[in-house]
Amino acid sequence: MSSDKEKKAQGRVLLPSTIIPTRYDIKLTPDLEKFTFDGEVTIHLETTDTLDKACKEITMHAKELCFLSASVQVIGGGPAIEAVEIRDHKKEITVTFVFPDGTIAPSSTLVLHIKYIGFLNNQMAGFYRSSYTNIHGEKKIMASTQFESLDARRAFPCWDEPARKAIFGVTLIVPVALTAFSNMPEKCSRTLEGGALREITYLDSPKMSTYLVAFCVGEFDHVQAQTRHGVLVKVYTPPGKSESGMFALECATKALDAYDDFFGLPYPLPKLDMVAIPEFAMGAMENWGLVTYREVDLLIDPTKASNSQKQRVCTVVTHELAHQWFGNLVTMAWWDDLWLNEGFASWAENWAADQIFPEWTMWDQFTTGHLSYAMKLDSLRSSHPIQVPIHRAEEVEEVFDGISYCKGGSVVRMIRAVLGMKSFQHGLSKYMEKFAYSNTETLDLWTAWEESSGMPVKEMMASWTEQMGFPLIKVTGETWETDKVTLELEQSWFLSDGSSVEGDDEKKWCIPILTCTETGTQKDMIFMREKTATVVIPLSSENGWVKLNAGQEVPMRVLSTSTMIERLSEGIKNKTLPICDRAALVTDGYALVKSGHMKPEDLIKLLASYTNEDAYIVWQGLADVLTGLDSVTQDDEVLNANFTKFAQKLVITLKDSIGWDKLEDDGHLTVLLRSTMAGLLSKFCSTDESVAREASTRFAKFQEDPSDMQNLPSDMRSAVFKIVLKNGGQKEWSDVKNYFYTASDQAERKFVLGTLGSSNEVKLKKQTLEWSISGDVKLQDFFYPMGSVGHSSRAGAEIAWQFFQDHFQTIRGMIGKGSPSLMDACIVNCAGGFCSDSKADEIESFFKTNPLPSSARKIAQCVEGMRTNAKFLQKLQQSDLSSDAFW
Repeated sequence: MSSDKEKKAQGRVLLPSTIIPTRYDIKLTPDLEKFTFDGEVTIHLETTDTLDKACKEITMHAKELCFLSASVQVIGGGPAIEAVEIRDHKKEITVTFVFPDGTIAPSSTLVLHIKYIGFLNNQMAGFYRSSYTNIHGEKKIMASTQFESLDARRAFPCWDEPARKAIFGVTLIVPVALTAFSNMPEKCSRTLEGGALREITYLDSPKMSTYLVAFCVGEFDHVQAQTRHGVLVKVYTPPGKSESGMFALECATKALDAYDDFFGLPYPLPKLDMVAIPEFAMGAMENWGLVTYREVDLLIDPTKASNSQKQRVCTVVTHELAHQWFGNLVTMAWWDDLWLNEGFASWAENWAADQIFPEWTMWDQFTTGHLSYAMKLDSLRSSHPIQVPIHRAEEVEEVFDGISYCKGGSVVRMIRAVLGMKSFQHGLSKYMEKFAYSNTETLDLWTAWEESSGMPVKEMMASWTEQMGFPLIKVTGETWETDKVTLELEQSWFLSDGSSVEGDDEKKWCIPILTCTETGTQKDMIFMREKTATVVIPLSSENGWVKLNAGQEVPMRVLSTSTMIERLSEGIKNKTLPICDRAALVTDGYALVKSGHMKPEDLIKLLASYTNEDAYIVWQGLADVLTGLDSVTQDDEVLNANFTKFAQKLVITLKDSIGWDKLEDDGHLTVLLRSTMAGLLSKFCSTDESVAREASTRFAKFQEDPSDMQNLPSDMRSAVFKIVLKNGGQKEWSDVKNYFYTASDQAERKFVLGTLGSSNEVKLKKQTLEWSISGDVKLQDFFYPMGSVGHSSRAGAEIAWQFFQDHFQTIRGMIGKGSPSLMDACIVNCAGGFCSDSKADEIESFFKTNPLPSSARKIAQCVEGMRTNAKFLQKLQQSDLSSDAFW
């Protein structure tokens, strides 16, 4: 195995391994008026016996820091020696401290002391500032951190690589009126001379990676509770909003106990703080013992929160807390195994949420959420393997995407299905125990599962993590008998555009074949290792049905025969076919038509058989397909008009079944279904007189009393805003926009951000885009209004793309050196709404002239998606769908 690891490590750009940091003592004094901080760090180092005897330099990572002095002391070797030179390498993002000859010897212990000044930037990276308005309406500044992946070096010079774990001692000097916290609890606190500042020293951290260090300074209220196992959990909120942290607190305490039991290792820190940050680039960050969140992903207004927001908060909390073990306690050795962190946490967020709220049926939702998104991305040639080679650490920003998170989570779910929960859990527990406080690679996890299950996990999983893409299973032959069916299967690489070039046929996967019939999931499972396989499945009746990929446990598409689909239609109608499998027939069908493996006419007939469907998860799949077909057909007015009429019938039938009004006995999934219904009404039925009237009436009552959740629940606000905007003009646009300034929380403001561009008036679409960069909308959110225009219609897409080009330098300047994910979101929202080759050429040409290296993969995915959709439209136009008679 060591040779495999050595081969994998070739080409990585790393700091020399001959000087090893073991401990950092960091002291920071932030100035929230000047936006700077004074820094002082003492680092304990050990040198290896392979260190060059002539070595007189220490090189470490540093970014945007101004160094004042540096000295090194050899333990047992006399006084500290000052650096004779400090070299700042901006291109390599490192600093080198040069000392006199003979200062640094092999096999020695050193103490390096550095003084410097840093900057509290406004780019949501490193140690940065956020602005917020307090309960008195005053503008205030707070400071917090976001170090993953490569920004600890903006706060203190360090060996900023995940394998360079060390112990961290943190001291913060802050104004006495402010609250400050770090990864660990306070050790001591004292007021400094003059009484204006307080010095807080925290307990030593466990051994951990630099990207997990964190600190926050500001004004906060909090709520707290203790887990059954004795860990104190606090949720910090803006002053006056402590009650909004209660739901997240409940989720966190239950999740920590659940993970304690699941991993067989107790949460290793004495406390867990969760903090809402006013300006935050990501959804959340799993810093050990101090998890930071976007406000909207942590705080819930108990009177207003939508069910979808509650679910979002729960799964973000459970995702980040899974990292406290998987990522923090055991960390990937290098960024090419990022998926070990994110893929597992994406699986675990659903597992823990399912433990806390089993009525949410999170595993069914997984199939139309994470799995569906993963396969959409991974069916492109511009995708990448789960384990992607990374030579320079900066390349990792491009793989914080749906492949690492969603496909990673899907692959973990598949392994659990194959191994069974007992072996799966036992292997994880042993893995955690063996590698606690150290670093691992994917091979280590495979080994742990092989030992717990006795199965060839490495052989099976290599095809899923080391090559990109996923398989299509095609049923090439079938023999139906009274008590069984024999199916001939063939596997190939599934690509969304159906293209094939030389070499494609060489790909194959080790596929677990799971099947279900009307009697349930079959216990027998085979592994399809070769291009073809034969399976025999018992039937309980002569007319019985069978479905491959039962429960959608495997990331793959299935092309069934017409006989299989005909038999399955009975399972759809009488709902003996499980919910996630009913949804999969639709989503697979859409992908198969798009790739040319299935006739468009058959997809429309399949959709029509779901007229009486009432399951939220199935409607999630239906909504994705209806929205996708609408988007692709917008370039053909006649085809789009016919399709819209078809979609309207399906959606109106759902509306008549479920209604606008929430009922007392509505469960979580029913509320989400009504939200999906309202969203589809805003997409396909906004001009329907009764729909427009209903939305207008509810909006008028909402304006009178925005807190009236019976008339217009939060789950339906976005859709109603869109319908009102589409049917209105300047007044309605202004009414919706004004709510942004009066809304009581960020979740409510987000309804405005995501809908304002829905107005049909060109002038108002342009005003929405101008507003997005006006400064009124925070940088973390400014891409949402762009998306509300870009995804509103084909005309909206044109306007948004032109705006992006005209204001490219402004947008680029606003993001600055912040997270590339912000630019990715702008690109998707402003350039992602087309489906023609000419537009793809135009967008490709623009980014060749205006290159964005950190967004190169996202641009490639966007452009490929457009070309695939252009081909898809041609397929639809060449089918019977282009004839009025078909409809």
